[in-house]
Order: sequence, then C-alpha cells, then structure tokens
Amino acid sequence: MGCFSRKTHAAAQPAVNTTDGTGRHDLYSMQTRPKFGQWLKYTWLDLLTMAIMGAVGLGVYMARPVPSRSFAVTFSDGEIVYPEFGYPLRKELVPIWLAAFLAVFIPVLGILIMQVRVRSFWDVNNGITGLLYSLITAAVFQVFIKWLIGGLRPHFLEVCKPDTSLAPDAEYNRKGYQQYYFTRDICTGDEKQINDSLESFPSGHSTAGFAGFIFLYLYLNAKLKVFSNYHPAMWKLVVIYTPVLGAVLIGGALTIDNFHNWYDIVAGAVIGSVMAFSSYRMTYAAIWDWRYNHIPLNRNAPFPYVQDSGELADAVFTRKAGWGDASKVVGGGDHLGHHGYTHTANQDRFHAGSSIPPRAMGGEHAQPENVV
Repeated sequence: MGCFSRKTHAAAQPAVNTTDGTGRHDLYSMQTRPKFGQWLKYTWLDLLTMAIMGAVGLGVYMARPVPSRSFAVTFSDGEIVYPEFGYPLRKELVPIWLAAFLAVFIPVLGILIMQVRVRSFWDVNNGITGLLYSLITAAVFQVFIKWLIGGLRPHFLEVCKPDTSLAPDAEYNRKGYQQYYFTRDICTGDEKQINDSLESFPSGHSTAGFAGFIFLYLYLNAKLKVFSNYHPAMWKLVVIYTPVLGAVLIGGALTIDNFHNWYDIVAGAVIGSVMAFSSYRMTYAAIWDWRYNHIPLNRNAPFPYVQDSGELADAVFTRKAGWGDASKVVGGGDHLGHHGYTHTANQDRFHAGSSIPPRAMGGEHAQPENVV
C-alpha cells in the first residue's frame, strides 16, 4: 500500500486539535492515514446510509410499475399509431450491469492512478466516497422516477404483443379519440418484459454513466489543473474529457439498440450530472475554483478558504508552475514577470489588479464569495 503512504505535504496549518471541546476525539488530521477502527468511526453513518439507499433502490427496482399508462396500437386500417414504440426487441449493446461496472471501475481506477503522485489516503477516501454518493443517490432517484412515472420503451409494442380483443370493459380501455387507447390489460407477452418496457424514463444506463464519469471529469480537472493559473499541455484536456465521451457513448448506444428514447437518455444525463457535481462539492473544497478544487475536505473541521491554508493543499498530480511542490504555496512556484522581474506564484496570483483578492473576502476567517 505504499502508493497511499503519506509523502511530505505542505504543513499549511497547525496540527489539528483532536478533541471537540467535550473530550471526544472527533477531529482528525488529513495528513495521516487512520487505523481501520478510526476510519470506520468517521464513516459508519455514510456506510449505513449507502446500504439503506441500496436496499430501497433494489426494492423499488423489483417492484411492478405504478402508473396505468394508456397507449394506442393501430388505426382502423391497421397502421401503427406510434411507430416509435414498435421497434424490434434487440440485445443491448451495453447491458446495464456493464454500464454500472464501468461507471464504478473506471473512476476508481482514475483516482488510484492519480495516487502515483498524490499519495494520500484521504484523497482516495474522499474520491471514492464522493463517487459512491453520486452513483447510489442517482440510481435511487432514477429507479423511483421509473417506478412512479416511467414511460414506453421504443420496443414496447413488440414486447407487449397486444390483442385488442382482450380489452375488458375497464375505465381506460377503448377510450380516447375514436376509442384507440388501451392499457396493459391487452398485452399477451412476458410480464417481466412488459414491466421493464413500461419503465423507460429515465435511462438507468445514462444516469450511471454520467454520475460516474462526470465525477471523474471533475476529479481529473482538479488534479491536473487544466483550468487554472498556467497554460497546460493539450493531453490533459484530452484526458479530462475522455470520461465525458464515455458517458455520451453509453447513452448514445441506447438509441442504436432501441432500448430508450432520446428524452430518457437526456433525463438520465441530467440526474447523473447533478449528483456528480453535488457529490464532488460535498467531498472537495471547490468545483471550479482552481485554488482549492483539488483539496479533500475534512469531515469534522471547516476548511478556512484563505491563502496558504488547508491540509493537502499540494495534493495534485501535475508538477507544472509549482503545483505539487510542498515548498511553495498553493497554486504554483516562482517565474519571471512581464518585465523580467522574479515574482513568487503567490504574488502573481494575488497581485494588484487581479480578479482574485490578496486574502479571502474580508478578514482572516472570512469565506470567499465565489468558491464553486
């Protein structure tokens, strides 16, 4: 486990007091790796919440769809009313288990690769924890929407195998304009497939793909400092957007095998992306603010958001412009100014006329207004 052994990070702030004023040892240092019992003490509530959310999500996933959705089959001349729901049932190009596996495995692999230089237990912890926040919450939200709202898959009629002669005299059969509308009462296909074909909205594939890969995009951007205070190499731009491409490909494949409508895919992408952004911000100090977005947050100690502060301030992969150098302040090293004079990175980042103030907004302990 040498990859996670603490290297020398900048001692940006004094050692953390391990008591909360009541004698309980609830605070911890981000500079050291905890014992398993200590880690469990800090994270047990999250683990319990994840287990409960997973159980609830699985139960809802297995439940029968709630809505009694009406649909038209054919006109009086036999023409299909909605051909967009009459596609043939095909084998999935990307099965849901594979989409879920990729959404977990690839981001975890990316986080671990970054540890070649970052080498921080708490960075791995916060990265994987945030990823699980995103994936589990997004999954549970999307299965609830499928269960309570749902929609017809493009191959619904193929799976339903409707027989209008079976329509009972129920409230919603042979209703609507020219009595073209029916419910699932007329379906003669496999019940499990029918249930699945009534839960098209939103896409679980798309939700998982975007929840996992957008989180990885945010993580890589922070560690590689692609959008920061220096001009990075092009390969870093390619690396951070590769996960986004992966998420789009997973969602786009569903339009080829006709397992989802385009709006199902977009809805899943929105749900997954919202959870990814929210989860990243819960576990790291910022999303777009390049000064802080690489720093994992402590559960029990507030991050100060002031210059030269915060544990793991140098926990980045890139080594350009002074980043990752424990001897420098957060945000880079020394370089020549416009007229050949040597400036420190701190001076360059906080010089007069910069859009970034010399201190966090206000006094020593004030919070910045634009940390996102």
